[in-house]
Amino acid sequence: MTARILVVDDIPANVKLLEVKLSAEYFDVLTASDGPSALELARSEAPDLILSDVMMPGMDGFELCERLKADPQTSHIPLVMITALSDVSDRVRGLEAGADDFLTKPVNDIALFARVRSLARLKLMMDELRVRQAASGGDEVLAESGVDTAEAIVDAKILLADASPTLASKVADYLAEDGHSTEHVKTVDEALTASQASDYDLLIVSLHLGDEDGLRLCSQIRSQDETRHVPILLLLDEEDLPRLPKGLEIGVTDYVIKPIDRNELRARTRTQIRRRRYHDKLRDMLRSSVAMAYTDTLTGVYNRRYMNAHLDRKIMEIAETVKPVSVLMFDLDHFKSVNDTHGHGAGDEVLKELAKRVSRSVRDLDLVCRYGGEEFVIVMPDAELDMAVNVAERVRSVVSEKPFMIGEDNMALEVTISVGVATTRDPTETPETLIASADEALYGAKAAGRNQVVSSEVRRRSSRSASVGSD
Repeated sequence: MTARILVVDDIPANVKLLEVKLSAEYFDVLTASDGPSALELARSEAPDLILSDVMMPGMDGFELCERLKADPQTSHIPLVMITALSDVSDRVRGLEAGADDFLTKPVNDIALFARVRSLARLKLMMDELRVRQAASGGDEVLAESGVDTAEAIVDAKILLADASPTLASKVADYLAEDGHSTEHVKTVDEALTASQASDYDLLIVSLHLGDEDGLRLCSQIRSQDETRHVPILLLLDEEDLPRLPKGLEIGVTDYVIKPIDRNELRARTRTQIRRRRYHDKLRDMLRSSVAMAYTDTLTGVYNRRYMNAHLDRKIMEIAETVKPVSVLMFDLDHFKSVNDTHGHGAGDEVLKELAKRVSRSVRDLDLVCRYGGEEFVIVMPDAELDMAVNVAERVRSVVSEKPFMIGEDNMALEVTISVGVATTRDPTETPETLIASADEALYGAKAAGRNQVVSSEVRRRSSRSASVGSD
């Protein structure tokens, strides 16, 4: 995959070297010679990844990282620090500032390209969620910093796959300092079973699981729907670094080199947990936004937009199932008088109670929606006309048999509905014509005195009889 990379370094030769390497791999490269310029480019050009030197005059890489992560507009952009510093304390400082990784000079090309592609893929996935959430009607787009609090990254549930009880105990002790709980497994099969049985915030996998390959476990975890998005932290020895690019390619999200440093492990774990919870929150917001887009906010049932799409699918399925689809259309009798006499607040209460009663009176596979105003529609797949009429009678009775208790004073209101029913076995029929048939039948129920059910067949027969009589 390609990506737009911002390279930040005050030494032109270093910038040129990275630019040549990345361009040869078909990445689009932007460059900046200092921190302030990098901040401006990050905001204006929205790169997919930032590669920054640490030691720069004025604003160094640590400060640049902190300022990028503090800005909602740039906080989601992955950042890798490239440095000659090799102390663990420097890596920890960078991770705590928000960096995603460190690459030590001279940079290994294979490691560089693998990390760039891995982080670019991650950002692409996050961006897609952010765009969908915004497009689905959300009021705001969540910034990753919105979950970067002490409360947001404690009490994580972590699965550790490692053959050594000693190392497992040490890792669990380190992570317990941040309030996390760790479950230990020793084999690939145990890890797969545990990961399917429970929901984890992070999986920590050793490259060597006894005689088994930890990367194979990582690959299998990524192939399962239940664990596809769980971050994976790989534990490996220095001599195993040549295998790291393959791990990043198959879905490893971060790594720690043994011997494990307590502070580095904790810092990388916090980063992964924060990102997982950010990802989960984005998905939750997206689901909520989608639900709002297709749900009537007052009554909680589906809205007309969703009903149209659902009914269209059900009618097309007739070609395969050869089963009928029925539609019930009903509205409240004399609803205007409820609003005029008792106010719109009382009218809203009636509509909400109506939706509850009707929803409890139909099958799970039936779809109840608010069509508009006081009009509702029920879509009934696999329902013959006689069955639909019986359900319509049940719904009518459920509404009329018991008064609606409205307001703080529990004022009793007698409420009735009129229902029109239509059925089709034609896969070429449109939702509009089927709804129109049900609406015509509803009109017949109103004309016949309200608080009753009329089917489109009965309506057509009565129309034909009236036509013959007039002749």
